[in-house]
Amino acid sequence: MSETAERVATACPSCSPDAETVHEVLSSGGGRVTVRCTECSHVHKTQIEREDDVERDVVVSQDGESFTATAEAPPSETVAVGEEFVLETPEAIMVVRITDLQLGDEVRKEEATVEDVETFWTRAVDNVRVNVTVNPDDGREEESKSVKVDVPGDFEFEVGASEEFGDEKFRVKSIALRDDAVGYDFDPLSEDGDTAVAKDIKRVYADDETSSAWSAW
Repeated sequence: MSETAERVATACPSCSPDAETVHEVLSSGGGRVTVRCTECSHVHKTQIEREDDVERDVVVSQDGESFTATAEAPPSETVAVGEEFVLETPEAIMVVRITDLQLGDEVRKEEATVEDVETFWTRAVDNVRVNVTVNPDDGREEESKSVKVDVPGDFEFEVGASEEFGDEKFRVKSIALRDDAVGYDFDPLSEDGDTAVAKDIKRVYADDETSSAWSAW
């Protein structure tokens, strides 16, 4: 389920004929695979025993709705909440992030092998909808409004920066993060220059910068 190149352990006839080293798989076919040694870059063919992939259910949450698909992966592969993978469905190909691993009735874990997982609970992260609470430029928070913006998952919001989407223009004041967001020192982010990508954001809080009068809402 990983997006990175497949790697295997095998002997290298050039630098390590008697011990296994890590190799990158370049191509496969005819029962043999072409690999490149990560130690000396030697390219050669070898025989590798492969596991048969197993099929697992995947529940995808997207824009407040959900649907079920299936994915295949090696049974011994370890997966964890927060990891992302490419999911192919009859309707689309998308990137999803694991939010929960269901191993059985009432049994959920943060990490497990694919063999033990019954259902992957995920959310789509390649294109996301971000909730933005916009306050009037005079600071009257009781008259704030909520807008939604659709952006790529890697779109970056910055505290202190101005954003414009259609008729909406606002200055980001703070950013609340999702529970599965990692790599951030604080939540919420509130210092000018703090940034977060859209797929990690629960809500953006901002001040209005539109030219139209606030009373026109």
